[in-house]
Amino acid sequence: MTFSVAGICPDTGMVGCAITSSSICVTSRCAFARSGTGVALTQNITNPDLGPLALDLLTEGHNADAVLEKLQAAEPHVQWRQLGVLDKDGNGATFSGAEALGIYATAKGKNCIAMGNLLANTDVPQAMAEHFENSTGDLADRLLAALEAGLAAGGELGPEHSAGLLVYGEPNWPIVDLRVDWHISPISELRMVLNNYQPQMGAYITRAKDPANAESYGVPGDE
Repeated sequence: MTFSVAGICPDTGMVGCAITSSSICVTSRCAFARSGTGVALTQNITNPDLGPLALDLLTEGHNADAVLEKLQAAEPHVQWRQLGVLDKDGNGATFSGAEALGIYATAKGKNCIAMGNLLANTDVPQAMAEHFENSTGDLADRLLAALEAGLAAGGELGPEHSAGLLVYGEPNWPIVDLRVDWHISPISELRMVLNNYQPQMGAYITRAKDPANAESYGVPGDE
C-alpha cells in the first residue's frame, strides 16, 4: 500500500524522502528525517515509533546497517514491518518482513534507498533508485521525480491517495514538509504544491536567521 524513496545530497548535506500510499496521511506515520543525521522509513503494517528510534540511533553514530539490526532486535513484530534507513554518509539498509503485503521489493543506489509493498510489480523500487542516481540538482525535485518514476513503473496495485515530501538541511526544522493527505492524484498534486512552495522557501529560512532583512510577506497590510 506504500512506496517511497529516501536520498541525501553530499554537496549540500540535505537529507529527505518522498512517499505515497493508498492510505491517508502516510507521511505522518512512515517518513522521518533529521538534519545532519539521515532518513528512516517505516511502512507496510506500520509502527511509527521505529522512525524516531532509528534517527536517535543514527544521531548516536551508528551506521545504517547497525541501526537496522537494532530496530529488528527492538521490534517484537518485525516480520510485519518494512523498514529503510539511510545515514548521512549515504549508506542504506532495508528490510521486508515475512508478513509484508502483496508484491514487495526494495532497492539501494548511490546515496539512496527505495522500497514498496502491494506494488504492481517488483521493478518499482529499482526505477526510483535509478532515477535518483541519474538526477542532479535540488534534492526535493530529485526525490519527487524519483517518486514519479516509481508511479510510471507501475506504482501500487491500487490507487494512491496520499503523498508527502520531507527535506532537512542546515536548520533543525524541515525546509520542505509538504503533504497531500487525500486526493485522487496525490503525486501530481504534490508536484503542484512543490512548484508553488519552492520560490518562497528561501524567504522562510531568511526569516528564521535574519528577520531584519527578510522579504516582505506579500499579504494585505504588509507594507
